Amino acid sequence: MVDESVKTAAEMTQPVIIDLGKQRTRSLNDLKKGEGKLWDEVLEVVDEVKDMLGAEAEGKVLVPVIMLYKEQTSRRRLDLDRILFPLMDERDDEDDDDEDDDEEI
Repeated sequence: MVDESVKTAAEMTQPVIIDLGKQRTRSLNDLKKGEGKLWDEVLEVVDEVKDMLGAEAEGKVLVPVIMLYKEQTSRRRLDLDRILFPLMDERDDEDDDDEDDDEEI
């Protein structure tokens, strides 16, 4: 028996990224179930990609990968001394005390 190895060329293609923007929770829940207008929009884009690929898409299955994320705002602790008294410098106060001591002598 002769072993014939068939080499297939694996081409790397760039992913198609769709930004659906900010959406309501109900729409996102429908998308997770494979329903609703967001799901229809994803399927439309998959069809457009198939049309763009033409003959290359024959015999291939395009699988949409959907990533959901929620941006969280970072909460910083406010430094009130810095905000309320920006001109006040603690080092200036110490220097003034030293000068007063020199004058008393």
